[in-house]
Amino acid sequence: MFDSIKKYLEKAKEEASKEYVIRGARSGPDPSKGESDDSLSGPWIGVDLDGTLAVYDNSSSLDTVGEPVPAMVALVRKMINNGIRVKIFTARAVDPEQLPIIRKWLKTHQLPELEITNIKDYHMLKLYDDRAVQVEKNTGRLITDTGQE
Repeated sequence: MFDSIKKYLEKAKEEASKEYVIRGARSGPDPSKGESDDSLSGPWIGVDLDGTLAVYDNSSSLDTVGEPVPAMVALVRKMINNGIRVKIFTARAVDPEQLPIIRKWLKTHQLPELEITNIKDYHMLKLYDDRAVQVEKNTGRLITDTGQE
């Protein structure tokens, strides 16, 4: 059991240390030339994976990602083409073994190698998610009440 935990932690460390180029997004300064890139801490839009960007239903599993949702894929492509930084915002990101599965899905469906996270920060502008209920800022008033509570 300890060997499997050790392997898992090694895999997590390996995945976390990888650097990825975000193809299709704005190009920025070259850090290898001492140039800083403030865009890496700049504004971004999160897009949930399961149930939003990809179909998620009773037959879904963590071994695969569902078929793409065409309207959301088109929206993500439009945002990228307009120079908007997009991140895949998914609970799967907590498991390093999920990251290669997500990257393969992105590549298979002709999407760039987007950043993958499960962490919000102050630069997130908005989130597209099938489970969210929007709340009016500083009031607690529900904006998108579906009546399904």
